[in-house]
Amino acid sequence: QELEKLGLREDVDLHVYEVPVEYQTVQRLIPALWKKHSPQLVVHVGVSGMATTVTLEKCGHNVGYKGLDNCRFCPGSQCCVEGGPECIDSIIDMDTVCKRVSALGLDVTVTISKDAGRYLCDFTYYTSLYQSRGRSAFVHVPPLGKPYTAEQLGRALQAIIEEMLDVLERSEDKINCQHEH
Repeated sequence: QELEKLGLREDVDLHVYEVPVEYQTVQRLIPALWKKHSPQLVVHVGVSGMATTVTLEKCGHNVGYKGLDNCRFCPGSQCCVEGGPECIDSIIDMDTVCKRVSALGLDVTVTISKDAGRYLCDFTYYTSLYQSRGRSAFVHVPPLGKPYTAEQLGRALQAIIEEMLDVLERSEDKINCQHEH
C-alpha cells in the first residue's frame, strides 16, 4: 500500500494486487494476472514473521508444501506444478540488486535468501516464476514496526523494484546486442 502511494518512475505502470493466502486462488490468480497485464516483471512481496531484514528471494521451490492455507487446504501432491522443475531461479540477479540498494544508504538492511519457506510465499513465487519463465521476483519483509515503518519499507521496495527493472533492462540490452552481431 505504501509503494502504491509512492509510485515508481514515470515510465512504469504499477499494478498492485493483494493475493490471498490460499493455494487454489494463487494457482488461478497468478496466471490470470500474467495474461491480463503481460508485464515486464512481477514482484511479489510477502510478510515473514521471522524476517528482520528486507530479503530478496533468489528462487522458488516446487515441492514440500504441507502447511494448510487460510481455507484449511493443502495440495494433495504437495507441489505447485506437477512435473515442473524442483527449483526455478529468477532471471533477476539478486546479488547485484542487493549490492546496489545497500549502496544507496537507505535505513533498511537488504539481504539474499534461497529459501522462501515452502508456504504460500514460496508457492506464489514458484507459480509466478513458472508462468513467466523466471521474470518474477519475491521480496520478504518483516512485520510493520519490527523494525521498519511502512514508509521505510515503501521506500526500500521502490528502490529495489527500480534496481530490478534496471538490471533486467541492462541484461536484455546485452542479449539484444549479441543477436545483432
